[in-house]
Amino acid sequence: MPKVDIQSKLPNLPTTIFTTMSQLANQHKAINLGQGFPDFGMDPQLIDLVEKAMRNGHNQYAHTFGFQGLREVLAQKINTLYGNPIDSETEITITSGGTYAISNALTSVLREGDEVIYFEPCFDSYVPNIKVMGAKPVAISLNFPDYSIPWEKVREKVNPRTRMIMVNSPNNPTGTLLGLQDLEELKNITRGTQIIILSDEVYEHIVFDGEKHHSILAHPELFDRSFVAFSLGKVCHCTGWKIGYTVAPAYLTKEFRNHHQFNVFAVNTPMQVAMAEYLSNPETYLQLPSVFQAKRDYFAREMEGSILKPLPSKGSYFQCFTFPEALGINSRKVALDLVEKIGVALIPVSAFYQDETDHKVLRVCIAKKEETLKEAAKRLLNLQ
Repeated sequence: MPKVDIQSKLPNLPTTIFTTMSQLANQHKAINLGQGFPDFGMDPQLIDLVEKAMRNGHNQYAHTFGFQGLREVLAQKINTLYGNPIDSETEITITSGGTYAISNALTSVLREGDEVIYFEPCFDSYVPNIKVMGAKPVAISLNFPDYSIPWEKVREKVNPRTRMIMVNSPNNPTGTLLGLQDLEELKNITRGTQIIILSDEVYEHIVFDGEKHHSILAHPELFDRSFVAFSLGKVCHCTGWKIGYTVAPAYLTKEFRNHHQFNVFAVNTPMQVAMAEYLSNPETYLQLPSVFQAKRDYFAREMEGSILKPLPSKGSYFQCFTFPEALGINSRKVALDLVEKIGVALIPVSAFYQDETDHKVLRVCIAKKEETLKEAAKRLLNLQ
């Protein structure tokens, strides 16, 4: 029987590097420092709160906007941290994870022929979700090795077709942060235009060395034209729950919800109810910088003497390392060899560029138990 003839919206799309490396890690029984998820347990209190919510009957559909109690707790958190009195009824939507929060924002506003400026290296979902809407992704490479934004190139790329600029801080995969000067540049470039901002802030609470996360939410001029995406899975060490949220001014939220209601409609109820109670204690997220900085610093100590050299990481789950040419000249091949030969799975940062720009950098996920990091470092120290 002949196949139905379809025209793929995403032709020749390769398997993601995360899937490839995780499969190889399983195959070779390697330590997986590739994909960004914790290998340590979440707070048992949160598990108990989910059971409590289930036993109390919170097992049917939540409101499509999200459980009201959770939206109220998040609005209070935003007001406390960023001085923005968000309206929980009209400006917060609970989503099925941070990746979905990003994709639904793109779906809400992009039309065929629009252009979206984004920065590479970047999280791998950005470009496919731009393309599937018929829009054109416009890549700008961050300056290596500090991964700063070349704002002069942004100004060169902006034109009447520019519909959106995407930013990500703390950044995946580089661990860099946007500074106040970056946000001033963004204000100057978008002022008086019809450009929308999509800010990926899923690692908002994971910042190191006393640095501050400068959220779009703290800058009214930027927020008035922005979707801001967050992940509660990152906050609560439960990435598999797939719960995030999007904050946007009411007029953008309305359009976001128009599409959201026909995609997932609602996010799982008992988890939302449990998180509402759990996050009412600010310490649950305020302690995250020290937790993850301790992991970053522990791994750095264990890696002393390695031929892999760390690049500065100011936040996120990640630390990047450069490697010498003696190890290889192609980052993807080096990463594949490391899985097979020493049993450690890392991600080549070249995979976060559409043209696989290769600065000989590997990304390590530090969101792991100390014993995991210790054993991985022990194996990596054998590299010559």
